[in-house]
Amino acid sequence: MESTTPATGPLTGDDLRRILAETIGTTPDEIETDVNLIHQGLSSLQMMRLVTRWRREGLGVEFRDLAADPTVDAWERRFAEAWQARTADGTVQA
Repeated sequence: MESTTPATGPLTGDDLRRILAETIGTTPDEIETDVNLIHQGLSSLQMMRLVTRWRREGLGVEFRDLAADPTVDAWERRFAEAWQARTADGTVQA
């Protein structure tokens, strides 16, 4: 499985759209950034699997946080926050 967490920065909206498209079987262009991902075909089980994968890769994201606002825009903000926390504690040298 290919790593989804860039070594040089947080997951971007484009990264997320690509990952989500692969997960739900569509193209990144069909993933709208401001629309609920559940309405776009993402199941809660798929979301849990993504969170588990990202946590294994060292990003401190929680299912409840992503599920609370399941849009690419919100997730991109959350990943930026997680990346900032990750680099602030010395885990990653940017």
